[in-house]
Amino acid sequence: MIRISVLFLAFTFFSCGSNAEKSKGNAEENTSGVALTDEQLLDAVQKQTFKYFWDYAEPNSGLARERFHPDGVYPENDSNIVTTGGSGFGLMALVSGMSQGYITKEQGVERLNKIADFLGKADRFHGAWSHWIDGNTGKVKPFGTKDNGGDLVETSFLVAGMITVREYLKDGSEKEKAVAQKYDVLWKGVDWQWYTNNKNVLYWHWSPSYAWEMNFPLQGYNECLITYVMAASSPTHTIDAKAYHEGWARSGGIVSSKTKYNIPLVLKHNGAEEFGGPLFWAHYSYVGLDPNQLKDKYANYWDLNVNQTKINYQYAIENLKKVKGYGADYWGLTASYSRNPDGSIGYNAHMPSNDQEVISPTAAISSIVYTPKESMAVIRNLYDNHKKETWGEAGFYDALSLGNNWVAKRYLAIDQGPEVVMIENYRTGLLWKLFMNAPEVKQGLKKLGFTSGKYGI
Repeated sequence: MIRISVLFLAFTFFSCGSNAEKSKGNAEENTSGVALTDEQLLDAVQKQTFKYFWDYAEPNSGLARERFHPDGVYPENDSNIVTTGGSGFGLMALVSGMSQGYITKEQGVERLNKIADFLGKADRFHGAWSHWIDGNTGKVKPFGTKDNGGDLVETSFLVAGMITVREYLKDGSEKEKAVAQKYDVLWKGVDWQWYTNNKNVLYWHWSPSYAWEMNFPLQGYNECLITYVMAASSPTHTIDAKAYHEGWARSGGIVSSKTKYNIPLVLKHNGAEEFGGPLFWAHYSYVGLDPNQLKDKYANYWDLNVNQTKINYQYAIENLKKVKGYGADYWGLTASYSRNPDGSIGYNAHMPSNDQEVISPTAAISSIVYTPKESMAVIRNLYDNHKKETWGEAGFYDALSLGNNWVAKRYLAIDQGPEVVMIENYRTGLLWKLFMNAPEVKQGLKKLGFTSGKYGI
């Protein structure tokens, strides 16, 4: 069986239980009777979703919790577990929150300083952080029996956020410069070279107990492109470009000639070559890495992501399964909480080839940079017509099956984060500009053979 990604592990959580009480700090209501403009609506969604990383962050570390359940019911009482990758998106969200005025810069810098100090003391494995970290102690929380060490992919999402923070603060006050320096030191401590295991490929995991037994080489295409970009960009522990070309790109085997709905796939999506994978593949690597005008000998990355999103959209329009509600204003399949056959809440990697009749709002919302009209249609439909059942303390809930009158009234960092960041990139391009203009990133992209007319690469 092809393992598409660690995020596809089918772990099932406790069933929904009683409905969550409505938070007193819920969304600011529009009481004027006048419909919000698209810009006002986007700001409302961005601001409310930002609360995941501000109001509902893990209190001791300041990092993003793996999950936030408004009803207070958590599997294994894990409300203090933070997610490394989701916290990378959270770092970018904090930059966005400061820029938009949701918090003051002073507040943001204080939180960022707290996070840097925590990560500096947390468990690391040849510089990489684990997938999950105990927010109280900084110790690894195993994601699986043998997944109890470094997670290079999650670390790369975190590091992309660190570089973005550094670029945002590096020319500021003395305190801001000091915080920027902390993040600079942290990211440069990751030993990317170690994770090649002396081969021309990067490996997802290494454990002090099980060494390389997880044995998951990063080969494209999936969500892991940013891992190679970060590894190539490192001035301290860089990798040879051969790892990218022979490992990730499979010596050219990554390229696809297939089309769906007359739309080219561009690259071979692992285990999902007909329709493309879940839409988070078009988000996670690209919250900082700007796909506009980004090319190498394998792909035009703007076309790659736009096309994957349009295929996902067209699947809902075609709706061969006759799923109630699927259409132009109700689409978007990606990994998220999911509806089990008995109606309880599980987790699944939704995509056209694995359709569980569950829409994840993050799929369309985080795709707004690629499909603004189609994404706004979903946002407006949910906000205007289904707000009572789909909107809560930290924005739209994680997963919906409106045809089954089912909503997972829960949140995940890896879903809320890309929403905030991609809305920011759509509105201002801020996070793309910060990340792409980092000198090491430009050098790393050049090393791997990328070009970008937008950034002079």
